[in-house]
Amino acid sequence: MINLKDIKKKSVSGAVSYFIRTLLLQGIGLISIFVLSSYFSPEDFGIYGFVIQIIGILIFFSDVGLAASLIQKKTPPTEADYRSAFTVQQILSWFIMGVILIILAMGFVQNKTGETGKWILLALGISFPLATFKTIPSVILERKLDFSKLIIPQIFEQIAFHGLLIYLALNGSGSIAYAYAILARSIVGVVVMFVLQPWSIGFALNKTSLKSLLGFGVKFQINDFLARIKDQLFYLVLAMFLPLRDFGYIQWAKNWSMYPYNLTVQNMMAITFPAFSRLQGHSLALKKAIEKSLFFITAAIFPILVGMSVFIFPFISLVPKWGKWQPAALSLILFSLSIAWSAVSTPLTNTLNAIGKINWTLKLMVMWTVLTWILTPVGIYFFGFNGVAISALLISFTSVLSVYFVKKIVPIDFIDQVWRQLLASVVMSIVGVIGMQFWSQGYLQFSAGVILTGLTYAVTLLIVGKDKVLTEIRSLR
Repeated sequence: MINLKDIKKKSVSGAVSYFIRTLLLQGIGLISIFVLSSYFSPEDFGIYGFVIQIIGILIFFSDVGLAASLIQKKTPPTEADYRSAFTVQQILSWFIMGVILIILAMGFVQNKTGETGKWILLALGISFPLATFKTIPSVILERKLDFSKLIIPQIFEQIAFHGLLIYLALNGSGSIAYAYAILARSIVGVVVMFVLQPWSIGFALNKTSLKSLLGFGVKFQINDFLARIKDQLFYLVLAMFLPLRDFGYIQWAKNWSMYPYNLTVQNMMAITFPAFSRLQGHSLALKKAIEKSLFFITAAIFPILVGMSVFIFPFISLVPKWGKWQPAALSLILFSLSIAWSAVSTPLTNTLNAIGKINWTLKLMVMWTVLTWILTPVGIYFFGFNGVAISALLISFTSVLSVYFVKKIVPIDFIDQVWRQLLASVVMSIVGVIGMQFWSQGYLQFSAGVILTGLTYAVTLLIVGKDKVLTEIRSLR
């Protein structure tokens, strides 16, 4: 018997706890990328970005959707389920390690990045078998909706990764620092996860368990495969043909634009997927949960994206070591604007996955993959590396289809959840653009601009939607 009040209580408390802890994580990440942007060259970002695309493709083979199946499973998983999933992941992770060694032996990476890329890729390869030891404890915590514990290993991982990365960057290590930081993160994460949620490690290949899990998992993984063709494989092809400096600009802009997304959308998704899965068959409760996630995500991410877009040029002009990123500023703005649509579509596609409508998300992913491979080369031809971000923005408008699919199942009131935040963001952007020259005159003026535009958003939102805001906040109790 599903206790809706218990799900709501755990989801809300989990969301608050998860958000606070992830705010710390993103704060660490922001400090790190700020330091790296000052001390690393565009080529350093390009090297790491190139290797990450290879790993992004190989990650697909590290899982066949078993973790998602275990979370989505309506009945509690058995020990055979857990051990079978762990065994399959171990086999796949060592297979990936073998593929990485073959790639390194061929010299494919070294030809593009030099020896540094080789060591970064090797470090990432070692992290695969280590990561499998965290999967089952993570699933157990997610099924219990114990999100406050789930974030703790990530905090330790981020501190280890970014702390070592910053230290080595300040000491002039260059991009090889990524290799040491990756290994430190992997080891620390496994140790902390096992302290928080130990489980009886064992190996098994139970046919009944695997058949049940793979029924959902394979479809989930096909969806993931298309996402990797759209993203990692495509960006890997870009890295092969574009100069390392140009790809470094793209990587830098993309990294910065993703921070608001990771802080807000990713936070919410980690909580809503298991929560929405429990609400299958409870249409009204699911409707309210979807609408709340849309409201709070857009309320948080819209002003952050606008702020980044408005203040990137003044910031670059004020920080001498950031002058090298001037060519990438336009890409950062365009990527940030495209993220606004992702903030809407991701919760909705996540909803479809959580309630078992994976076939519908597959259709969307096929469309986005085809559009990416067709439009982006055209954009690059006409606009250079900035064409990647231009194409991403154009494609993002098709995310409106995710609203259509969800409304076929759950009658959500989409417009009512986002129009106030959108209007407040537009007013905020107007104020920001009008004062842009003033914000560029000094750090004091820059800080005043950030405060003023932030207040503009908050005041506008309260003017047009005070009752809505208060109602949504009260409903969380």
